[in-house]
Amino acid sequence: MQEPDHFDAAFDAINREMPDAILMVSDSLTSLNRTKVFAFAAAHRLPAIYEFSFLVRDGGLMSYGPDFDETFARVADLVDRIFKGAKPAELPFEQPTRFRFVINLRTAKSIGLELPAALLVTADEVIE
Repeated sequence: MQEPDHFDAAFDAINREMPDAILMVSDSLTSLNRTKVFAFAAAHRLPAIYEFSFLVRDGGLMSYGPDFDETFARVADLVDRIFKGAKPAELPFEQPTRFRFVINLRTAKSIGLELPAALLVTADEVIE
């Protein structure tokens, strides 16, 4: 999808072959149009998982992705090292080491999804 109006075509395609769930890969277009995805998932009672927790706070069902606090702290450390004279090309490539699992219980209830207690206790954050 490259334009906001492409969501309708994507939703039409999903309607023709309804999935069991949705995985929304985030980019600027999908993030800006997240409420359309939330509404579609809710209307079809589809569980959906997202990459970033802010999408769950905005109404998505659940997310599993890198911890932004850790990511920003690592970036700040790299910038500090560059300001102190390190050459950017010589700095190590770093990958996230902490991932957060966030669940929105309000969204789960709105689509009639009862989540097992075992899943809820594994979440880093549960939004009620």
